[in-house]
Amino acid sequence: MKQILVIRLGALGDFVLSFGPFAAIRAHHPHAEITLLTTAPFAELGRRAPWFDRVLVDERPALWNFWGLWRLRRRLHGFDFVYDLQTSGRTARYFKLAGAPPWSGHAPGSSHRQGPHRETMHTLERQRDQLRSVGIVDIPRPQLGWLIGAEGPRLASPYALLVPGASPHRPQKRWPAARFGALATELVARGLVPVVVGSAGEAGLAADIAMICPEAIDLTGQTSLAALFGLADRAQIAIGNDTGPMHIAASVGCPSVVLFSAESDPTRTSPRAPDGGWPDIIRRDNLADLDVATVVQTMRPR
Repeated sequence: MKQILVIRLGALGDFVLSFGPFAAIRAHHPHAEITLLTTAPFAELGRRAPWFDRVLVDERPALWNFWGLWRLRRRLHGFDFVYDLQTSGRTARYFKLAGAPPWSGHAPGSSHRQGPHRETMHTLERQRDQLRSVGIVDIPRPQLGWLIGAEGPRLASPYALLVPGASPHRPQKRWPAARFGALATELVARGLVPVVVGSAGEAGLAADIAMICPEAIDLTGQTSLAALFGLADRAQIAIGNDTGPMHIAASVGCPSVVLFSAESDPTRTSPRAPDGGWPDIIRRDNLADLDVATVVQTMRPR
């Protein structure tokens, strides 16, 4: 039995965009034991997924952490082939720690090395190009029944997901919460209950939205990643900033409107639908310049 390692550390959007490649690697190695190396936030998703036999959590040891690097080196050794889907500076160093096994990635010396053109590609196309060099041409539409049926809130009324958060260290990626509040009022007028999702740290944004639209339901910090998939699958539409939960919504086929500022490039990082299709994208250099009417006109709920 061959031992295969797949490296995908994060972030959430990138992890979701790797579902197709995960499934393709599993199909390409049907009799291998496949191990996923990821970070703690995504370990439970990896364990639930049908593509992996084992999940290892990368503690991301610092360069000065001798014992941490020693433990990581032991974990990285013994694989017949490694798919580095993270392709970061950190995982390029892991190539040497692993003893330079057959390796798909961008690390110098890799047996299947992807060139600098990767820097201009969307994550999905970059991964397709990477796997093609190994002989994996067909990237299947990932089956997500194991996630869509996960536990989570089941709301009786038709609802829309609102995702007002984004990376805490990149506030420019956020549309103002007051605009989300005004949008929530428009959704109520159209018979949709606004449901705000995000991390516990984004509860303040949900409170700002509720001040303007008391009908909004605040689920920030109350859903696991797995539960978000089911919640998005049952939503009529999802509207939010360029952040992880919007990748979840698009991945289950929920109609999505994604708001981009100059802080990120949708041609490289946009969420994608199960068939690879693109969501509706609205881009403004400064999201404070985006009015509610434009978002309402773009919405196409099912």
